[in-house]
Amino acid sequence: MGLARLVLREILYRKLNFALGVFSVCVAVACLVGELAVLQKHDARTEQLIAAKEKDTREKMAKLEDDYRKITKGLGFNVLILPQKQNLSDLFAQDYATQYMPEAYVERLATSRVATIQHLLPSLQHKLKWPEYERTIILIGVRGEVPILHADPKKPILEAVPAGTMVVGSEIHRSLKLKAGDRVKLLGREFTVGKLHPERGTKDDITVWISLAEAQELLGRKGQINGILALECVCATDSLDKVRAEIGRILPDTQVLEFQSQTLARAEARQRAAAEAHDAIEREKQNRARLREVRESFAAILVPVVVAGSALWIALLAFSNVRERRVEIGLLRALGVRSRRIMAIFLGRAALMGLAGACLGSAAGLLIGAAWHEGTSPAPVGPVWLNAELWLAVIAGAPLVAALAGWLPSFLAAQQDPAVVLSQE
Repeated sequence: MGLARLVLREILYRKLNFALGVFSVCVAVACLVGELAVLQKHDARTEQLIAAKEKDTREKMAKLEDDYRKITKGLGFNVLILPQKQNLSDLFAQDYATQYMPEAYVERLATSRVATIQHLLPSLQHKLKWPEYERTIILIGVRGEVPILHADPKKPILEAVPAGTMVVGSEIHRSLKLKAGDRVKLLGREFTVGKLHPERGTKDDITVWISLAEAQELLGRKGQINGILALECVCATDSLDKVRAEIGRILPDTQVLEFQSQTLARAEARQRAAAEAHDAIEREKQNRARLREVRESFAAILVPVVVAGSALWIALLAFSNVRERRVEIGLLRALGVRSRRIMAIFLGRAALMGLAGACLGSAAGLLIGAAWHEGTSPAPVGPVWLNAELWLAVIAGAPLVAALAGWLPSFLAAQQDPAVVLSQE
């Protein structure tokens, strides 16, 4: 009789014993495969959560970009374009530029594809004694913002001053007791007081704003300006060099001055928001990593215990089977069946027990992984499959472990002396 048939008859003769062994292997493999499936599903869920967090962060950052544009706009202009020959020491000492450039420069900027600045405002400033009131003022002539042609139209930061009117700083209108609608003279020309600026605590408190054309006429600077105010685009983070390079390409005989307080406030806010977004993603990754470590630690204890318990159970079943089959083993030995063949029968039975348990346990483990669901996981995670190498390792390893567990009982069965066994019966 062939070995395969002998193994099959042995299995059929002790079906319950075999089934209990298969069940123990099935439990061990199901624990292993189920835990691997859960970890794999955890990783998939982690990727899903991180992707969602990154998407949410991108959307929030896009909204913040818009908010920062509004904040920057509220801070006012932060770039001043000056004539190349302007000495900055004189500018800071006198509070106005003493060199001039053509008013047409602002149109040249507006019609160029300038990307690093917005809200162009040409101006003519001069510090002088207001002869009618014997007050020192900074006269500022503006014509309103010049739209950049290729960009989306934006609400201006500063409204134009209508011809024949003036806007007065707080120190001037308070000391002269001016009210909106009053008629005043400036350098012999009559103006109507329009807006009255609130106190700002800067040199703006001694400014008088009129239209650019009227300022040019009063100061004898027709067609000239001494500065162009602009707002640096929030899209340029390390932008001063970019702004200077771009404006230098369009207006080579100018220089660019940046107001650091506004720029730094914006940059720091953007950096803080970006850091907070990055930290939120990193915290999510760390939380998921810690949760995975907990699950791995649990698996590292559970799986070896279950596998060891399964192996011990198979060994006990094999000892029980050998003890119950002592007479049959003695008869087989007496009939000339060699000990090696006896051992092969019992080892083959144990290996088939491991193979059957591995197949059933793998299926059960995958079902456990499919049924597993995180309490905080509203979005479904796709099906989990073991890779081919891991599945083959489980299918091959379970029979090997089962055979090793049954080796000692099989060896003892093969070494029994038939004369001793039969004489005892």
